Amino acid sequence: MERAKTIVGIDVGSESVSVAVMHTVTQKEKQEQKFSNNGEGFEELEQWLHSKSVQPDQSVVVMEATGVYGEALCYYLCSRRYSVAVEPPLKVKRAFQHSAHKNDTVDARQIAEYGHRFYDELQYWSPPDVVLEQVRELLSAREQFTMQKIANINALKSLQRKIITSVTAMEAYEQTIERLQQNINVIDKEIKRLEKNDDSFHQLITRLTSTPGIGMLLASNLIVMTQGFTRTRKHKEIASFAGVSPIEHTSGSSVFRKARSRQFGPHRLRKLLYLSAMSVATHNEEFRKYYLRKVAEGKPKRLVLNNVANKLLKIVCALVRSETEYIPHYRSINPILVKVS
Repeated sequence: MERAKTIVGIDVGSESVSVAVMHTVTQKEKQEQKFSNNGEGFEELEQWLHSKSVQPDQSVVVMEATGVYGEALCYYLCSRRYSVAVEPPLKVKRAFQHSAHKNDTVDARQIAEYGHRFYDELQYWSPPDVVLEQVRELLSAREQFTMQKIANINALKSLQRKIITSVTAMEAYEQTIERLQQNINVIDKEIKRLEKNDDSFHQLITRLTSTPGIGMLLASNLIVMTQGFTRTRKHKEIASFAGVSPIEHTSGSSVFRKARSRQFGPHRLRKLLYLSAMSVATHNEEFRKYYLRKVAEGKPKRLVLNNVANKLLKIVCALVRSETEYIPHYRSINPILVKVS
């Protein structure tokens, strides 16, 4: 891909967007402006870019991942044939030394400079698949309802242990819990309906759920996170993103820490992986043997469960790459070692 002549850095806020233009030939000519974060502001932004000789086929727009605040702008720019790169905010922040000045204009300027410096590493945005986006929203809503349900259950249990209780309060908690469970059931049915009506999603769900310990909820989260496994099919990348990949921390002879996971990333996916690992370590014969063997060797139980979660991810990615379902007791054989009769 030929290097773009212009880098447009955009700092996205809830009400406005700050824009900085850098021409990669001079690297010094920067122009800044601020627009409203709505349809009218997007049209003004496009007109302003044209006035600065910014052509869609010769430029790249770079912005930080800000969730719903920048989503509409991404759709608008892509519809105008601009190449849009959405980068992790932490990665952009670490590219610059700490500065005393901090405002929207400075941030937009730094994003433009980041796009120029790390042009070869930019992650280009494209409109997500409609079904995957709908499932993503349903999973997010389901997680919120589940957390609310657990909070109400705990509050009800606490109230039931009190000497003086209120029947009205207890009934209110019970009705709320029942209503939340109904909402969760409706969401589950809708996810299953979407999964059955989309062939590619249905095939992925079938392959993933054939793996021991992988249910519809975990499979759906994996598919949504990887954009249907189009973003990556490498289990190590997924494990690192989910925060279940042990990371080494040593330097010379004085700095030494045990390898441990980062413990940050999508909490929902990490929780589901841990529950899945607990399930197969308890009920699956092969994983149970591995779990007991490692515990007998003196390994911490949580560490072994983390290893089991990584093994499950490795199996899942292998099934996606080979386009097959899980085969129990499968053993791979090196074809070089197979004797021809």
